[in-house]
Amino acid sequence: MPVWLKAIVQSRAVWPVLALVLILIVAGSVSPNFFEIRIVEGRLFGNLIDILYRAVPTALVALGMAVVIGTRGIDLSVGSIIAIVGAVIVWRIKMGDPHITILFSALAAGILCGMWNGFLVSALRIQPIIATLILMVAGRGIGMLINQLYGGTDPSFESALLQWMSTGSIWLIPTRLILAAGIFLALWLLIRRTALGLFIESVGGNAAASNLAGVKAGLIIFVAYVLSGLLSAWAGVIMTADTHTSDPVSVALYIELDAILAVVIGGGSLAGGRIYLGMTVIGALVIQALTTATLISGLPPEYNLIIKALVVLSVLFLQSANARKAIGSLVSRRAS
Repeated sequence: MPVWLKAIVQSRAVWPVLALVLILIVAGSVSPNFFEIRIVEGRLFGNLIDILYRAVPTALVALGMAVVIGTRGIDLSVGSIIAIVGAVIVWRIKMGDPHITILFSALAAGILCGMWNGFLVSALRIQPIIATLILMVAGRGIGMLINQLYGGTDPSFESALLQWMSTGSIWLIPTRLILAAGIFLALWLLIRRTALGLFIESVGGNAAASNLAGVKAGLIIFVAYVLSGLLSAWAGVIMTADTHTSDPVSVALYIELDAILAVVIGGGSLAGGRIYLGMTVIGALVIQALTTATLISGLPPEYNLIIKALVVLSVLFLQSANARKAIGSLVSRRAS
């Protein structure tokens, strides 16, 4: 077996990419015009653009989740943070704030939520799944309370700035894609071009050893949850602007599960210690491509959950070290 082929078979990165390519090929065989991209009203349209477009919120949340999982934590509150952000947006619009101030208020709400989670996990040493479950349960209620107190009976709004960030375009490219690329680049520079990424992975690998080496594990964990809250807030801005309203009950429902799946599909481990930002985005694209392919195939939406589970199971099986070794051994025996 050639060395390059063996390296590909045993690589974690190849399987998510291969899964994405296969999903797109299958979708293209079902819909002849699947790969067609056209310009409509000064903006790019098409199934591929739609996959990128709709994957942005999940990808942003998943990037924050990847950072938290890198510390051996978890954040179940991301959907509730999005609900709170939407309610804050409507509240500040009703109060007549400038739209740029409303944007910063929404991001600040996400940061505060991340600080709360980080405080519970790093300072009070509450297990991450329990600490974030608190805000997951209470967050949507907080969003509903804000709506009742400040949003009025009709928590809808109009904001040229926020809606341009969500549904607008720059040079034919949807604004949210450019925004997401900028956020990804900023996070990548922060994680890969500063010591923060190394500290996060060291804490996730062994927090006690990191403390002995001089790394303040509690502070690093706190920062990770703040980043997750900030990225969830960006997703909340986009999703709230999509619907022009605050709906804490149903907005971003189960997005925390898709975010965790995206991280795991991208090669991340819940045991912590590693952060794969690029592959996490691929994982989010796999999830959205599955949804889009199911819808255009004419299958009932309920089938999407079953198909998603099967594809995720297949990708995770192929990412297993034991499975890769078994496949490599089988290919070697057949080649010989």
